[in-house]
Amino acid sequence: MTFRNRLQYLLVKRLQISNKMALSLIQSGAIMVNGLVVNDNVIINLEDEVVYNNQLIKEGKKMIYLAFYKPRGIETTLNTSIPENLKEILPFEDALFPVGRLDKESEGLLLLTNDGRLFDKTLRKEHQTEKEYLVTVDKVINEEFITRMSSGIQIMGKMTLPCQVEKITDFSFKIILVQGLNRQIRRMCYQLHYEVLELIRTRIGNVLLENLMPSTYRHLSMTEIQQEV
Repeated sequence: MTFRNRLQYLLVKRLQISNKMALSLIQSGAIMVNGLVVNDNVIINLEDEVVYNNQLIKEGKKMIYLAFYKPRGIETTLNTSIPENLKEILPFEDALFPVGRLDKESEGLLLLTNDGRLFDKTLRKEHQTEKEYLVTVDKVINEEFITRMSSGIQIMGKMTLPCQVEKITDFSFKIILVQGLNRQIRRMCYQLHYEVLELIRTRIGNVLLENLMPSTYRHLSMTEIQQEV
């Protein structure tokens, strides 16, 4: 859940004062946000600390952004009633949630965060954010397979969007999607009489899996965070 309020609204709520008085405090320079005096009715986010007269009005929440390698055989859910759920293997206590999904038999990059803005932005950009996968199949890949996969395949009553497909070896290919239909790549391959043996997501937007191993993670760089959030 996101936290995004104007400073005036926050002061009214936390100090139990009128809108006029809250605005007066802001304009007089009595309010500090993240250690700096503000004179405008700025937007306050989760990570922002707000102080008035040496009194902490709102504590800043530390934002966490991780690239995590989801191993095969784990469900992308924090619901502990579901066997082999994500929460069972997360190596930290912070309350983080996954951005995007990978089916149980797939592996690779997940974004984990406590920042609802990233989740909201990802949903808004559902058909814009590139997601890259390395896929191994059970038969030799031919030109017809590459052409049909990249042009679009009818699955679940709809045609998939055109995408980038590149042959890597006789049995593996790279695919870049801007869609996230349920088990999309597996269903596309199945329609062409191929079975997916291994599916690894290697990139979401500008974030790369890099050299992560299953069940390990890394903190996103400032550049990655700024571009994603």
